[in-house]
Amino acid sequence: MSSAIVVFSGGQDSTTCLIQALTQYDHVHCITFDYGQRHSQEIDVAKKVAKELGATSHKIMDVSLLNELAISSLTRDSIPVSHELQENGLPNSFVPGRNILFLTLAGIYAYQLGAEAIITGVCETDFSGYPDCRDEFVKSINQSLVLGMDRQLKIETPLMWLNKAQTWQLADSFGKLDFVRNHTLTCYNGIIGSGCKECPACELRQNGLEEYLSSKSA
Repeated sequence: MSSAIVVFSGGQDSTTCLIQALTQYDHVHCITFDYGQRHSQEIDVAKKVAKELGATSHKIMDVSLLNELAISSLTRDSIPVSHELQENGLPNSFVPGRNILFLTLAGIYAYQLGAEAIITGVCETDFSGYPDCRDEFVKSINQSLVLGMDRQLKIETPLMWLNKAQTWQLADSFGKLDFVRNHTLTCYNGIIGSGCKECPACELRQNGLEEYLSSKSA
């Protein structure tokens, strides 16, 4: 029987990935990382969404060490989320090493469960400027995991080349647009659903939704 691990935050992208994975694999296990993120309610949302959608299992992993090492507006309440780029050209919401750590730990978990795939919602088309969301990075760490554990494993990125409007369309194709719209947490300020409407994540999400709904009604 086929099985996969979904790196799961309870946000729009990972929830859409979970919805699709549940139609493709016999067993779908979620793993959520608690790294002391800005909106701690993300963990509770992830638990609720994974359960409601019918994930086979859901593991919450404490990786608070990341919070100690990585300084970002998502790990420090004292740093406001900003639209301005830092001197290095990256958003201040970038958490250095986050996806390196997450995918490595997900790979170990997949090894233990015998899962053949890891699914992550990273995206290069509409990404927020994070270098660890690029296709080149994912392919590189995938190769490292295969070499390092001497076991075939595929990291799947179903949203890699989709913009946010297309991601909404994908959720809608499974009849889950309203579920994703109302129950997921994407907002950097921790507001479920439509969010604060001001942070970069909310703007990207809302613009994509409006674009998809407009094209759908045209």
